[in-house]
Amino acid sequence: MSNQRLQFVPVTLFASVMGLGGLALAWRRAAKVWGIAQWPFLIFLTLAVATFVVVGALYALKWMRHPAAARAELRHPVRMAFAPTLTIAILILATALAELTPRLASALWWVGATGHLAATVLVMSAWFARADIVASHVTPAWFIPIVGNVITPLAAPSIGSLDLAWFAFGVGIVFWIALLPLLMQRVLTHDQPLPPKLLPTIAIFIAPPAVAMLAWQSLTGNLQDPIVRGLYAAAMMFVVLLLAQVPRLRRLPFALPFWAYTFPLAAAAVAAIAMAGAVPGIGYDVIAVALLALASLVVLVVGALTVRAAARGQLLVPE
Repeated sequence: MSNQRLQFVPVTLFASVMGLGGLALAWRRAAKVWGIAQWPFLIFLTLAVATFVVVGALYALKWMRHPAAARAELRHPVRMAFAPTLTIAILILATALAELTPRLASALWWVGATGHLAATVLVMSAWFARADIVASHVTPAWFIPIVGNVITPLAAPSIGSLDLAWFAFGVGIVFWIALLPLLMQRVLTHDQPLPPKLLPTIAIFIAPPAVAMLAWQSLTGNLQDPIVRGLYAAAMMFVVLLLAQVPRLRRLPFALPFWAYTFPLAAAAVAAIAMAGAVPGIGYDVIAVALLALASLVVLVVGALTVRAAARGQLLVPE
């Protein structure tokens, strides 16, 4: 790779680790609930770790050789919201590795959990202070630096701190409730519509209720109370709304924001499989199987499109 192309390595590439790692977690949950083999979990986990190493190395080289470009990306009014995909990717890897390598997973968990809280403060401070960030810069990606904190509790009981997990959960839930009306207004009013390239980010609406449901289970051990049922319903409704947009979304040319489809669908699959394991009823199993198949297909297709774009020299280019 040429030195000049390194400056175009986007921090959004860490969303690929989120998608692959999230799908690994879905297959691990499927193995526990339905007693199937663990090899899909191990394959997707291996791909997630390998992707993290490659993307992490490229992004580190960008900072070493093109620090001005890296700083400009973190200050960009739209792209800054994607920067905490790095800490979320670390948290997802920690969660997936918790049973295989607890010590490594614990170290990653602490880096991801504290790093994401720091990212929350930094990004929100920029939103508070910068007059150049206006309504047209708001996208569903604003959930990433704030609501991403609800991922912290997923592995906290085994490799982290429950106190820090509850703190992060509270931050994520309260600010999800605060941001949701703003972001719904952004996508439902059309005087300043989302740019076509960012339309895939509407899938991010799925992730907060799906992950919050799983975080609640991790913190309380409960999957059958009204809070869980409400979060499950919200996640599934956002999945339905996303599927209803497919005729419009399928016309979009491939770009890196397509990775925004992957982690939310994987999170919805994990939530659906967890519900299928906790509540009797064939309907829950059907939904869970369908979402696991859909998430797997989307991750594989987006991954293949990314590899093809990279082979054609279309990936690391100026926007």
